[in-house]
Amino acid sequence: MSMRIRTSALTALAVAALATGTVLTAPAAGAAPKAATPKFLSASQLPPHPTSAWTAGPVTEGFPEGLGCVDTEGVLSYDYRYREFRTDLDTSAVQLTVVADTAALAKALAKHYDDLIRTCADRIEKAYPDVEAEGRDYGSLPVEEGARVRGLHTESSGGASDISLLSVGRDGRTVTVVSWGQLGDFGDAPVGAFKKTTTTAVNKLY
Repeated sequence: MSMRIRTSALTALAVAALATGTVLTAPAAGAAPKAATPKFLSASQLPPHPTSAWTAGPVTEGFPEGLGCVDTEGVLSYDYRYREFRTDLDTSAVQLTVVADTAALAKALAKHYDDLIRTCADRIEKAYPDVEAEGRDYGSLPVEEGARVRGLHTESSGGASDISLLSVGRDGRTVTVVSWGQLGDFGDAPVGAFKKTTTTAVNKLY
């Protein structure tokens, strides 16, 4: 399954997110005011590509279609912002940030997204019988209020193989999700470099 097909599949799967996540309720009156605008990763802070430099797109309002595994279903209508990254080859990445009204809501949102990533492989196999999917937990990171890194490998019956690394981190009321993907399998995943990228992403928010 190509990167484009895989990304579309993951996005479609997010519609079923309510089955695994918790619907987040609205904050009480008098919630904290808006925080400063979170900062984003730069191209040089992505896991280095062996043959092609990363290019960063603009910071854009909204929710990215290519994030995969997670979506806005079952959560409040937050103001989402994202930045997409590309190389000259079939490798891409995206970072999403969202500022919740309270730290408690942000904590619940981070858990919701991590749960969706954790269960993504099972949902892919149920939705696409010709695709085998496997998820791996690469552990938590001691940065701000914490972050967790996971991996996802998909392989179609035709032999197409894709690998993704995804992470969710939180700094106070702000949640960030980072995704990296390319053709390949777990052996091609730059886990150590992606953990460094995730730590930088959370630290860089403010």
